[in-house]
Amino acid sequence: SVAMKERERVVVTGVLSVLLLGWLGFLVHRSPRFPGSGIGAVFGIAGAVLMLVPLAYPIAKRIPFLRARITPHVSMRSLLALHDYAGVFGPLLALIHTGHKFDSILGIALTATMVLVVLSGFAVRYLLTYVTHEITDKLVLLQTARGDLDSAWGVIENSPAEMRALPKARALAAGLASLGIDLPSGGPAGEVIRTAEGVADLEYAVRMHEFFKRWFGRSLKLHIVLSVTLYLLLALHIGSEIHFGLRWLR
Repeated sequence: SVAMKERERVVVTGVLSVLLLGWLGFLVHRSPRFPGSGIGAVFGIAGAVLMLVPLAYPIAKRIPFLRARITPHVSMRSLLALHDYAGVFGPLLALIHTGHKFDSILGIALTATMVLVVLSGFAVRYLLTYVTHEITDKLVLLQTARGDLDSAWGVIENSPAEMRALPKARALAAGLASLGIDLPSGGPAGEVIRTAEGVADLEYAVRMHEFFKRWFGRSLKLHIVLSVTLYLLLALHIGSEIHFGLRWLR
């Protein structure tokens, strides 16, 4: 439902904000012993497990064999919601696990990639959807505004006096307004000017939204590449922790 989607967006946005602020916490806080402590390990393991959960959605989406067996029990919408929640809570727990101890190249790369994966996923999941809806709404308004402009222009074409009252260019209109010279505000001429300005503003808004849509659309490819990199770095991190941990026990 719409209410559930809105609640999901609010929760994910809130956790993302905490994640970004928490990442910047290394400027004022460092706890070198925390990652290796018992509670630090719990946060790390929980974060790693949660970061594996988002794999369920792309796997079910792209492998028909598995989708046919999963969807009777869990809908794709539920898997997507799980993908979103686990995709932000997992990195948050992993960030807590670091204790802002960014001493190794692997740790720094893993943390940076983790944050970028969350940001690119947020851009694809929410910003791209928002911009797409905005374009659709503004195109409807633009079509209506252009119809109004055609109607207003049809009226003024039959009135030579009103035609003479129109400024020849928008630059001239802006210059006259800056000098305190009022432009026509009433009658057919004023209606044409107001409607034309509205059309121009809507066209500009649509162009800007299409620009952001192209960039947010590219975020999907970036999200996939970063996600693969994240899991590789995560595997290396876990492997190194197991290796050095076992060596320490010996």
